[in-house]
Amino acid sequence: MENINNNLFSVEVDQDGVALMLIDQKDNPTNLFSFEFIREFCAVAKQVIEDEQVKGMVVTSGQRMFMPGADLRELKTMGGDAEKLFADVMTLHEQFRAIETCGKPFVAAINGTAMGGGLELCLVCHHRIALNSTKIKLGFPESKVGLLPGGGGTAKAPYLLGIQNALMYLLQGKEVRPQRALKDGLIDALAETPEELISMAKDWVKENANPVQPWDNKKHKIPGGALWSPTGVQVMMGAAGNISKMTHGNYPAQQHILSVVHDGLQVPIDRALEIEARYFTKLLNSKEAKNMIRTGFTELQKAKKGIARPASEPKYEIKKIGMLGAGMMGAGIAYVSAKAGMEVALKDISIEGAEKGKAYSKMLLDKAISKKRSTPEKAEALLARIKPTTDYGDFADCDMIIEAVFEDPALKDKVTKEVEAVLPADKIYGSNTSTIPISILQYFSARPANYIGIHFFSPVDKMPLVEIIVGDKTEDRAIAAAVDYTVAIGKIPIVVNDSRGFYTSRCFGTFVAEGMFLLEEGVPAAMIENIAKKRGMAVGPLAVHDEVTLTLSKHVFESNPDPKRPFQERCQKMVLDLIADGRTSKKDGAGFYDYPQGEKKRLWNGLKSKYNSNIETLDEATIGNRILHFQALESYRCLEEGVLRSTTDGDLGSVLGWGFPIYTGGTLSYIDYYGINQFVADCDLYAEKYGVRFQVPQSLRTLAEQGKSVHDFDRASMAKEQVS
Repeated sequence: MENINNNLFSVEVDQDGVALMLIDQKDNPTNLFSFEFIREFCAVAKQVIEDEQVKGMVVTSGQRMFMPGADLRELKTMGGDAEKLFADVMTLHEQFRAIETCGKPFVAAINGTAMGGGLELCLVCHHRIALNSTKIKLGFPESKVGLLPGGGGTAKAPYLLGIQNALMYLLQGKEVRPQRALKDGLIDALAETPEELISMAKDWVKENANPVQPWDNKKHKIPGGALWSPTGVQVMMGAAGNISKMTHGNYPAQQHILSVVHDGLQVPIDRALEIEARYFTKLLNSKEAKNMIRTGFTELQKAKKGIARPASEPKYEIKKIGMLGAGMMGAGIAYVSAKAGMEVALKDISIEGAEKGKAYSKMLLDKAISKKRSTPEKAEALLARIKPTTDYGDFADCDMIIEAVFEDPALKDKVTKEVEAVLPADKIYGSNTSTIPISILQYFSARPANYIGIHFFSPVDKMPLVEIIVGDKTEDRAIAAAVDYTVAIGKIPIVVNDSRGFYTSRCFGTFVAEGMFLLEEGVPAAMIENIAKKRGMAVGPLAVHDEVTLTLSKHVFESNPDPKRPFQERCQKMVLDLIADGRTSKKDGAGFYDYPQGEKKRLWNGLKSKYNSNIETLDEATIGNRILHFQALESYRCLEEGVLRSTTDGDLGSVLGWGFPIYTGGTLSYIDYYGINQFVADCDLYAEKYGVRFQVPQSLRTLAEQGKSVHDFDRASMAKEQVS
């Protein structure tokens, strides 16, 4: 067998007759599992199998990562012809099975992250050795984009992991480090150095002729018990119940994974792989997978890389930020900035307040150390980068200021002028305001071109989204700086234009508002909450209102009422009524819910009498539609008005910002997911019955009449049509 060197991999055979493949896909950003790669990989495997001088092959990576997954760009184009896709997947299985049953050993030397298809490639190999590194992750993340592992992983995982553990990996997209993978049985051995990894792999090839995979070994016992053992039956029944409870039928991938495991363990592996291929084909053609791949992967990856920044602007380097305000939000921003390696001057009105803000970082780091996600040395270095202060002089050498003081225009005016007195004129000033228009706040600045909104979500250390708001006078340099900063701290930026509430606060408010209106109209509170969760919202609108506090809603309305949105007055009356009863927030122990100490929260009994609950008021479908339709309609208005610059930003912002269900693709994709014509018809009916907030913009009606998608929206052409 001759040595090989191409754009996908290189292969060399050593003097002992062991072939070593280095996967190095030069035309991709990283090694990806694709049909092209598999065809070439299997062609090499065939040469190894047929050459009597070659004993077997070691498969490893020539890049930092082994293979972090499938090429979703390829999968996006493959859903149309189901028969062809199924045939292609079955050909892949046949080629993999030829390797597994060939009688020659193949070993995966996993020297970097192997996820999804990359891990399935490792399962084809008879033995798996991983480098013992905490930087390496192993797992099957396909369910997170609406798919199942379709390269053999779903059918084979139970043979290695046991049914219960396999379902945790497959259903949840669980990711583990090599030591855990070894304990679970996903891999067979660990190596401490790259050199030892290859040496161990080659030794295994030389010492293990004619290996047999567990799924081909009639004596192999599934860890923890077979499918029809008492344990297996209990696990499958429990999993079916949990899937129903958690997904409410909105995520077909989880149900199909369970079906593949259940059906596949009752038949020979070749038949199990056929079952897997059929379900994979079905999923790839589903609306849910298409939405989740587009929003949850393709567009998300672009956003992570900063696609929103103006391309003409040079990179803005941020070595030090000035954090103005050390409350929960400011403390969180200080933490993520210091974690990214930036120096932070954390200012509050008192040194005690600033120290308390820094203590928040210590608390997070102590938790990370206890879970072995950090070390005392790393924590000490991070904390050393945060300097509590009351002195504006510490802001003089900052590259960017982020202001997170109370939502009071007068206070923001005061601190803006005080900061700019010491800040060099070319530096960027970002306000973390969540509702006050940036174009208003810019009037307080002597340098409005450098003034921009940087809206974080709480808790900052966990929430991935940052909404960047462009004011009337904001220039591209400030936009680029804000995007560069957001990417540098590992967050996901969307850039929107100025408006009351911007995009996320404005549309999130419709979720809370519709929940309140339903309650006022007599729908039982429990019904509202449960239907919202059944439709895919993480929590109900009443529970989330308690989280953000009713007092904040009151303050926002009083400080910044919007005459164009009269439904807000209706909300305000309800909020004031509840506050008068001492119902203010979860933090205070009383809102729509009671929060008894040491017990689970429960809906306040007083809601029944206050709002005359009547279960006959509305049907379930209408309740669910009103909750989701209103959010989607308001998002579309933001698109039409130019607050949103793209449908992608609307989808990402809704999914990452306030938890709109990802299976729909986001608030705007939801209109297509539901059916644009039916959506318009529903809203027309709801506008007549429940109010003008459901009135459909003419441009959306036009898209429906033309049989187009929301993603076909073009502001310029719509404007011309409306004029004509």
